[in-house]
Amino acid sequence: MTTRYETEVLICGAGAAGLTLAIELARRGVPFRLIEKMDDAFRGSRGKGIQPRTQEIFEDLGILDRLVAAGGLYPMPREYRPDGSFSEKAPFEPSEPSAAEPFHIPLMVPQFLTERVMRERLLELGYEPEFGCELVSFEQDEDGVTARLARKSAEEVIRVGYLVGTDGGRSFVRKTLGIDFPGKTLGVRAVVADINLTGFGRDAWHRFNEGDMERQISVCPLAGTELFQLQAPVPLEGDVDLSEDGLTAMLTGRTGRKDVCVHSVSWASAFTMNARLADHYRIGRVFLAGDAAHTHPPTGGLGLNTSVQDAYNLGWKLAAVLASRAPAALLETYEEERRPIAAATLGLATKLLDATKRGDSRRGREVQQLDIGYAGSPLALDAPERRGLVVAGNRAPDAPLQGSAGKTRRLFELFAGAHWTLLAFNAERNLIAPRAGLHIHHIGAGGDLADSDGYFEGAYAPEPGQWWLVRPDGYVGAVVSSVDVERLDGYFATVGLVGETEVSG
Repeated sequence: MTTRYETEVLICGAGAAGLTLAIELARRGVPFRLIEKMDDAFRGSRGKGIQPRTQEIFEDLGILDRLVAAGGLYPMPREYRPDGSFSEKAPFEPSEPSAAEPFHIPLMVPQFLTERVMRERLLELGYEPEFGCELVSFEQDEDGVTARLARKSAEEVIRVGYLVGTDGGRSFVRKTLGIDFPGKTLGVRAVVADINLTGFGRDAWHRFNEGDMERQISVCPLAGTELFQLQAPVPLEGDVDLSEDGLTAMLTGRTGRKDVCVHSVSWASAFTMNARLADHYRIGRVFLAGDAAHTHPPTGGLGLNTSVQDAYNLGWKLAAVLASRAPAALLETYEEERRPIAAATLGLATKLLDATKRGDSRRGREVQQLDIGYAGSPLALDAPERRGLVVAGNRAPDAPLQGSAGKTRRLFELFAGAHWTLLAFNAERNLIAPRAGLHIHHIGAGGDLADSDGYFEGAYAPEPGQWWLVRPDGYVGAVVSSVDVERLDGYFATVGLVGETEVSG
């Protein structure tokens, strides 16, 4: 018997994680509701860095060009000395884009602009957040979740298949589930504020007293706006004056500059830095994603990016199970894959915070998140066991190929969308039957694609007769030889890639 729900998924929290999940479900035709207890959208710049791996995700979601147009690149940090002189050094270790990694430096897009672009994309797909709608209670059983929602004028009770809490570090969903959120307070409290000011140019990221956690302060022009973002550590206890006069006094006192004046404050927050990780990402039919599952210090610009990647992982799995193609056990892989990533990211962000305390704010490849993968996942199959540049569970690199019709085709173009992609390298045709949700491409003699310039071979180091199965989230699911190709049948069943006879039967 089929259980009927008012909608399949309720997403609680319309920040970056909730919006990513909503876009993923919308483009797969999964009905959902996205609620947000605040009366309107978040107004701050807080998560302003978009790392290369997240740029790849946003390209797949169809919004990367819009985000680049809305934001820009990070300005050069300018570190001032007590005598007023300064030095400048690049904020990131130099790297160049490549065919395999087309995006190589972070973008700066204030969080409120990122989320605005995401809401516009969601509206194109026929959905929008419900602001001023709060989840006040929920209960679950084997068949679904019953949730009570409250607005200013009314309440409603709805029945849904799944609930996902993307409701931030103080998550109501997590607390209601009784999931512990262990970790530590990192002994640093800071102010971040979006301000209009005079006294600093927009040509640099102005930084003073680096390494001095009592006097350090920075002012960074926010790309795509007329605003600057002020960042400064403050005492762990006591009130902080976040008014125009209060922030002007802080700037004057810490920089020695009397020509600086804050004229307006668009948004400001004083917060204590924490590193915490939920003990579980799921209980039954209720999931956690984003800051509800993990909170990071802002060093490295990893929080928003990790949250987006949580939702990107969960979205296709929920859709596959709700379509009755994949077994419910597929959902177990969400926590198995994402929780270790958050644990490692927390460690990295904390390490970078320690470096910042010493005055070292330079960042390297470790923050780009291009090396994140799921090699130990139940969804990673190498047959036979493989060693090399890319193995099952790794991020699938990009590469330009030549289509038989004469046009250059990027692998990322072929991967984009809600489907799986199967790449056959100099392999016998017709070994794998077509099936819904799977795009098959043959690379090599007689195939629809040719690796004329060797970029695919350079990135993947494939062997003749190999089959490469790429997941909807851009990771390699399986690499099998022609001898082992029948092992893909079991894999397909695990993830919901059923053939025509299986669907009709």
